[in-house]
Amino acid sequence: MTTKEIETIHERAVLSLDNRGLKTAFDTLQEYFVLPKAYPFLDELNDLQYTYRQLLHYYSQGSKDPLQSKIRNDITASAYELADKMKQTLLTDYSSKTYYRVRRENILPASVRTIMETVRSSSDNRDYTLAGPSIAQLFKHIWASPYLSEDDAKILHNSIKANSRERDDIREYDQLTIFNCQIVSALILGLQELFDRRKMILLFEAAESAAESVKLRAFTGILLTLFLYRNRIGCYAEIHHRLDNLTETAGFGKIVYMIIQRFILSRETEKISNKLRDEILPEMIKMNPKFNPNITLKNLSEDDLENNMNPEWMDKLADSPLGKKLEEFNKLQEEGADVMHSTFVHLKNFPFFREMSNWFIPFDRGLLTITEDDAIIKSLEIITNIGLMCNSDLYSLYFSMKQIPEKGRQMMIGQLESQLVQVKRQKTAELQTRDNRTERIVGQYIQDLYRFYKLYQYRGEFGDIFAERLDFHNLPILKPYFSNSEDLVNIAEHYLRKNYFEDALVIYERLEKESDGDEMLYQKTGYCRQMMGDYEGALSEYAKAELMNPDNKWLLQRSAQCCRRLKLTEQAIDYYLRYEKIEKENLSALLNIGSCYLEMKNYNEALKYYFKVDYLDRDGVKAWRPIAWCSFLTGKYDHSRNYYNKILSHQPETHDYMNAGHTEWALQNISGAIEFYRKSLQAAGSDYEKFRSEFERDIPELAAAGIDVADIPLLLDKVLYPPE
Repeated sequence: MTTKEIETIHERAVLSLDNRGLKTAFDTLQEYFVLPKAYPFLDELNDLQYTYRQLLHYYSQGSKDPLQSKIRNDITASAYELADKMKQTLLTDYSSKTYYRVRRENILPASVRTIMETVRSSSDNRDYTLAGPSIAQLFKHIWASPYLSEDDAKILHNSIKANSRERDDIREYDQLTIFNCQIVSALILGLQELFDRRKMILLFEAAESAAESVKLRAFTGILLTLFLYRNRIGCYAEIHHRLDNLTETAGFGKIVYMIIQRFILSRETEKISNKLRDEILPEMIKMNPKFNPNITLKNLSEDDLENNMNPEWMDKLADSPLGKKLEEFNKLQEEGADVMHSTFVHLKNFPFFREMSNWFIPFDRGLLTITEDDAIIKSLEIITNIGLMCNSDLYSLYFSMKQIPEKGRQMMIGQLESQLVQVKRQKTAELQTRDNRTERIVGQYIQDLYRFYKLYQYRGEFGDIFAERLDFHNLPILKPYFSNSEDLVNIAEHYLRKNYFEDALVIYERLEKESDGDEMLYQKTGYCRQMMGDYEGALSEYAKAELMNPDNKWLLQRSAQCCRRLKLTEQAIDYYLRYEKIEKENLSALLNIGSCYLEMKNYNEALKYYFKVDYLDRDGVKAWRPIAWCSFLTGKYDHSRNYYNKILSHQPETHDYMNAGHTEWALQNISGAIEFYRKSLQAAGSDYEKFRSEFERDIPELAAAGIDVADIPLLLDKVLYPPE
């Protein structure tokens, strides 16, 4: 049996359990017994089946057992765990993944107790040369141990409970806090591989830690684990009890909201990176040819560092489209978006990042291999306290700066510090508040996670959590605790601003059910449906809002748009006419009314509105094209010719030349028509098939204008011949 077949059987069994199909799951697990290694689990599977059959027997006899639900939950939980254990045992022999290879080659550390003693000793002596490897050892032990022993869990529990609150200054991180941060990250990764009740309980204990960095990492891990095992978590009463207790923690709702917000922002990371690579950097290269986006810190020379920007370039930049993109970029950074990811993509190849645990370790000077670079550390600590970079990127920057020659390094540090002074001044007041510190730690940790899942050399062995829709607020187990309407509205607004309409809709519909009728909720629910292409659903929601506010211009516009999409043109006109009564000279409404009449082939009525737009918008060209076309359709060819002449003198498009040709043909000016058709073909990139396809769509209108359809092939052939 291949590893893929082993994993597929496990997936099918788990899916059956997710759907509460115990019998199907048991039958699926039987397929493992073609392998001798599976036989130690046969008795356990038979016991579970026997217990379940007894339960079904009593149920079929009409017996009412008050413990029936609990017994079924216990059997289901045991079945999940049995499926996991069988998969783990079989893959340990066959899988090439590092997770199984570590166990197969017996290279796990001896015990948590032994490691803890080493750490305690190095902590007492501030000996970081011992602490670093010990932390990495413990991380590997927690991650790759399928199930923690009771003794290991107790030792880890004692370490977490012994934690004191770390200070705000990064230099004051105590080693126990760093150690416990790594314990939490190892628990999170271990739980991603396999559900272990003891690991989950330890996360809940860490979420009550006095150290903010430990606590917030644990909160993040709990949410991720609840999401990953959302279908089985209901089988564990103890986890429900722990969650009940955690919700009593001060600021529980705010912390969960911050984590949700940061995961929403993480969806934007690839878009931001692509925008930077495809739009901003090419523009910067055009404006400054010496700018090299591919240069790394270690390649910088003194000349590079002295090459300051020209003030004239900056003035030019501020008024350019690039300046607007950079301004948008800065706003994203202020919002907390991960704008640094693309900068550090190529700076994760240092030996430091070969050790899995180092992707999660808080930035701390004591863990670095040298002590003489106080200037570098000072600069990085400023960045850390401001919250500009995550821990992983700070280590990347440190190792990169180490490779710059001493003189150039000092110059770069000086420039870096001068640029950070203003930012530090702006951020100092924020750092005094607990909420901002909390938000900074949460943001940095989620970015550390993002770097790991996207850039770690063996990332393919891990399920990418950032590829999932992490809608923690929709988890059944969290809904009772996370139902504050203000927080839910804020999350929905976040989704809405980022154009995640489906996610926003789920929340708005939930809030709508719980409200007594809220116009804004109806509007936003309708808007999400409209943006998702559900125009009937959107109209239904807009109609509810319209009952409360019948003269809302935004609602009238949106309802009209949906009607047009549904080809309900008469209803669309009705909405636009109501809009016109409120705002008589709104050009957009007038144009839309004209367009609706045009769709209904009421050309004379359409012209009335287009002429009104042309009168009100004397400096614009909004109505020229529809006036020219409607004039052609109503036989007013001279009028049409006048407007096409105006259009062709003002940024003409391909179809303008074609329509001008139609007009000339209707006026019996065949040579003029041929000339315009040739220009249309040229504007279409000489793509004759495209030109002919567009031309043929207009044949009914040409026939209505009195043109003999039999002449069309002659004229089109003439267009293809070069002018005489």
